[in-house]
Amino acid sequence: MSYSQQEEMIKIPSLSLAVYREIAAHLQQLDGVEVEIIPQSSTTFSYFKSQVEGLRLSYPSTLATGEKQRLQEILNYYEKRHGQWEKS
Repeated sequence: MSYSQQEEMIKIPSLSLAVYREIAAHLQQLDGVEVEIIPQSSTTFSYFKSQVEGLRLSYPSTLATGEKQRLQEILNYYEKRHGQWEKS
C-alpha cells in the first residue's frame, strides 16, 4: 500500500533554538511524524531573530486522527505562548 507524505515548513521568527528543539522533541514522539530543524539561512546576525529558519514537518497523509489532533494541540500550545506560526 502506498501513501503520500505531507510536508510543511513552519516558523515563528523570534523563537530561540532551545524552544525549537523542545517543540521538535515533542512532535517526534508522535507516531509517524518526522521533524527537521532548518538552520538559519540569513548571513546577517540579529539578536531579534532566531538562529533557526524553522521546522520541516513530514508525516503520512494517513496519519491517525488522534496523532493529527495531538500534533495540532502541540503547535497550538507553542503558538499561544510565542506568536503565530508562519507556514511556507
